[in-house]
Amino acid sequence: MRIAWIVVFLGVLVWSGIAPKDFVTWCLEVFPAVLGGVILWFTRERFPLTTLVYALILVHCVILMVGGHYTYAEVPIGEWLRETYDGTRNDYDKIGHFAQGFIPAIIARELTIRLQVFNSVAWRNFFIVCFCLGFSAFYELIEWWVALLSDEAADAFLGTQGYVWDTQSDMGWALFGALLALLLLSRMHDRQLRDNGFIVAS
Repeated sequence: MRIAWIVVFLGVLVWSGIAPKDFVTWCLEVFPAVLGGVILWFTRERFPLTTLVYALILVHCVILMVGGHYTYAEVPIGEWLRETYDGTRNDYDKIGHFAQGFIPAIIARELTIRLQVFNSVAWRNFFIVCFCLGFSAFYELIEWWVALLSDEAADAFLGTQGYVWDTQSDMGWALFGALLALLLLSRMHDRQLRDNGFIVAS
């Protein structure tokens, strides 16, 4: 599992860095994935995560690296979706923001369960959804700061494509992703946590 994870991560990272559409945008988009990979490497023995969380993090990293290579407004799968459903914009960025809620929700779920932060499932889920929304809002602030600092990279990094409600819809997709992750993956996640010897409150 670990070797396969590393091979996929490094393979996609190297591919994404070969002649990216915009180098500054590539750096900005890929940095969170590289940072996450470094953190996982240094915590692999002291705080190993469940297989589900590792797999989800890898998926998120791939989404970021693909978006960084093409810029989010020009990823081919987004163009295919636009043409197939007669859309007006490349919606690959919405896939990314959905993942920005879906995947951190399970990461936060694992941390709060293992660190025994909450005794109540309801309060835990409420916190996870709020955390994902806060994370999404913070990312939107980062995009705004980058836009202020770099006019050249702003359009490619923001990926608004002229959509005035882009920021709000990004956070909406993150909210939807977080709720769906808790709904669909909680049982599977609980099984993996119990298999690893952790107590899961029901």
